[in-house]
Amino acid sequence: MDLLDEAKADRLHTLLSEQAAFQFDSRASAGEERAWRRSLPVLLTDLVDAGLGHVEVLLEHKLPHSPKRVDVVLCGIHPRTGESSYVLVELKQWSRAELIAYDLVHVPGLGPDPHLHPVTQVRDYCEYLVDSTPALAERPHAVHGIAYLHNARTSLVASLTQYQPTEYGRLFTLDDRAELIQHLRAVLATDGAREAALAAADDFLNFAHAPSKPLLNLAAKEIQEREQFVLLDEQKVAFELVQRAVDRARASNTRTVVIVLGGPGSGKSAIALSLLGELARRGRSVHHATGSSAFTRTMRKTAGRRNTRVQRLFKYFNDYIDAEPRDLDVLICDEAHRIRETSVNRYTRREVRDRAGRQIDELIDVAWVPVFLLDQHQTVRPGEMGSLEEIRAAAEARGCVVDVVRLHGQFRCGGSAAYDTWVARLLGLGRAEPTPWSQLAEPDDDFVVATASSPAAMESWLSTQAAQHGGTARLAAGYCWKWSDPLTTADGKQLVHDVAIGDWSRPWNAKPDKRVPDAPESYYWASDPRGFGQVGCIYTAQGFEYDWAGVILGPDFVRRGDQWVSRREHSHDPAVKKADELHFDRLIRNTYKVLLTRGMRGVCLYSTDAETQAFLEKTAG
Repeated sequence: MDLLDEAKADRLHTLLSEQAAFQFDSRASAGEERAWRRSLPVLLTDLVDAGLGHVEVLLEHKLPHSPKRVDVVLCGIHPRTGESSYVLVELKQWSRAELIAYDLVHVPGLGPDPHLHPVTQVRDYCEYLVDSTPALAERPHAVHGIAYLHNARTSLVASLTQYQPTEYGRLFTLDDRAELIQHLRAVLATDGAREAALAAADDFLNFAHAPSKPLLNLAAKEIQEREQFVLLDEQKVAFELVQRAVDRARASNTRTVVIVLGGPGSGKSAIALSLLGELARRGRSVHHATGSSAFTRTMRKTAGRRNTRVQRLFKYFNDYIDAEPRDLDVLICDEAHRIRETSVNRYTRREVRDRAGRQIDELIDVAWVPVFLLDQHQTVRPGEMGSLEEIRAAAEARGCVVDVVRLHGQFRCGGSAAYDTWVARLLGLGRAEPTPWSQLAEPDDDFVVATASSPAAMESWLSTQAAQHGGTARLAAGYCWKWSDPLTTADGKQLVHDVAIGDWSRPWNAKPDKRVPDAPESYYWASDPRGFGQVGCIYTAQGFEYDWAGVILGPDFVRRGDQWVSRREHSHDPAVKKADELHFDRLIRNTYKVLLTRGMRGVCLYSTDAETQAFLEKTAG
């Protein structure tokens, strides 16, 4: 085996690092090189000893429409069926590990954060691959998964062996080498059929990828049994337009882009989930995608709560950078105002980077019917370019029919159209002057608008409303304070009270991937009851709703006379601070519009600036 020769010569990790630099336009980390150097020679030696030196070995294989990579994929022929056979291998250098809860594992020497059980990890990879590859969904028995802890004695990882083995997940340790070889021989032929193995690998690399029928059936059942949406008026129009576009797409070779415009709470996400469930029921290949990690993770958690496979239909905008044209029947782009100029990042392979274009073009190209749901006043970061004009121009340039639906209802903020108008006037997002809430509110408006004299008073107001009237309450603020990493203390990790105003202080919500005991992950700050007591930022609040909203306007946005002034020097948002003056002001206004329109039943406002606070008290009256 050529790879083993390179490994024995201590060159394989160098070759892989060079290839990574070419593919991803960045060098592999020292940890990755160390893992290749220590793990691959062991596996490759085992393959040769098993008589499988002829199988094709794919290293660091990227899963379709996902940033995740499988350590090794072995491609060969099944000894009994004569069909192609694929083994996904997750390699671990661990010598000790202990199961701590469910599928979470503590690994000494790798820090306090838990790791996923390796059998669960490789099993998920197998299921994901089958669910997103129709050719494999027709014969799921062709896929096998193993986790190989080649440095570990079984006695030192004993708690990890308490699992139910399946074809998609089996665990082998240093002591199980004979069993590993026996298992590999049972799923990969040892007759040296080099050409057949090469053909199997070619098939694997050229599979078309889209949601499989079994996955779509699961999604339809999961979403339609859990989510009972009643779509009204323009919402129903948007729903039916997409259905019609799907029906005519392949029948008449017509591609249609549907753009749905609506403000906060106008029902865009209800339309998105209704479409996802109905299209899945009809067996159409469909994904839901956003540009928000918090929003996508929460959609996965809620809409696919009972089945993790359904969660895989929820993607990110940058997952389609190397997708084939018309991979999908429908791509539902929720929160499409967050579309960025490009999907390229530091991990993008160079060959993909060189041919990458605009993100908006990738999203249009990947589906017969791309659907974009957006609010043009929710663009809050530089580089976000999702707008009616941009999407229409890109669609028409590709010869697509364009249908536009404008949603006029207001289902958030108590269904109060008056409040939506009040916020737009308050922030100067239109030509009309700010107007006191009492002059705009309709007699049947149940939505509550209040101000607080201090952050402590605001927190008390939120607690009182939730206690007396029920519902959830959250406090959010403009990004005007630093956001520290958690502190490590004798009692464990703790959030830092960064948002300090006078003698009152609270921490920001937890940072992404910085877990802290007794605090929700950042993605779930808006939905987890433990989110109260932390201050939410724009990136965790956007896309979500709660009953009672508290909003702190920081020194980045103050009232001076009859004008708002946006002050860059008071912003701690590293991305927004880079914007030019015109865009910086618009991004700050949009940020506060988003924060002010999260509440379903009421909002309370407070400004750290005295003149602004006086203006808010007057306008909220």
